Amino acid sequence: MSLVTRHSMSVALVEKILSGDKRAIARAISTVEDGHIEAAPLLKALFAHTGHALVVGITGAPGAGKSTLVDRLAAAYRARGERVGIIAVDPSSPFTGGAILGDRIRMQGMATDAGIFIRSMAARGNLGGLARATVDAVAILDAAGYNKVIIETVGVGQDEVDIVKTADVTVVVLVPGMGDDIQAIKAGIMEIGDVFAINKADRDGVLRTERELEQLLSISERPDGWKPLIVKTVATENNGIEALADAVASYDEFVAAHREQGASRRASVAEHRLIELLRDRLLRAALNQRDNREALRREAIAVAERRRDPYSVVDEMIARLGIEKRSGVSSQESE
Repeated sequence: MSLVTRHSMSVALVEKILSGDKRAIARAISTVEDGHIEAAPLLKALFAHTGHALVVGITGAPGAGKSTLVDRLAAAYRARGERVGIIAVDPSSPFTGGAILGDRIRMQGMATDAGIFIRSMAARGNLGGLARATVDAVAILDAAGYNKVIIETVGVGQDEVDIVKTADVTVVVLVPGMGDDIQAIKAGIMEIGDVFAINKADRDGVLRTERELEQLLSISERPDGWKPLIVKTVATENNGIEALADAVASYDEFVAAHREQGASRRASVAEHRLIELLRDRLLRAALNQRDNREALRREAIAVAERRRDPYSVVDEMIARLGIEKRSGVSSQESE
């Protein structure tokens, strides 16, 4: 395919995305998820059209009812006339790298809604429960005119903290009687929650969970001065969903009223994104060098058999990229 043809196809795809064409959006997300050569030019063209959507991260322990909560929250936004994009980051298949859980299995009722776009993405082993291309997918949905973009994470516990590096508002979902307050402390998510939703609030122990959460929040003060809100919900019965949407809006309004803190958070998100892009590009550059794939396999066997150490192997791969070693980076220099 010629460069002219590829460029014209890219321009046409961008135009379709900006018009909200679902097929074009799906194709674009697949393009960035697969790391296709067209991904970078596409995202560059879309970037100027981003920055309008509110990105809501939904995180919490497995079994907390996050998928149902996302379903009901999206329905509440739709009732307000807003377009909603949903990215469900699923556990990866160890064989294919694909998402094990299907988006439309969990959210069949919304799949036919013209104002909702649902996409499952595989975590593919990334820490934080976020797919490598999640941020790119958010940008595509943002450019396509979706007012709200909801990210539901895998829910693996310890690494959920990474959601804060992507979302404008982070909702931590807890449930009574499952020890989630203790899990929250262990995972460090107490520090990143802007809103706490105690789901399945019709269960015994909800008041105890709420009191413990209030106590935990009272002994810590956030740098931005925001006091996280606590909302009780029963997602299966659609109870407390409007209150949750209002709590999310309250934090968004708080950030808008405190521009300095908001700018600092956006800068942190942008810095994280730059680091992720740099890491990804450097890794691709190292692996895409001629014969590097085969060499990597040979070196892996040597490391597994204890004939070589992994640090020296990585030093050599970095050296082949022509990147100057700095003090403390090379394992050989540190010895």
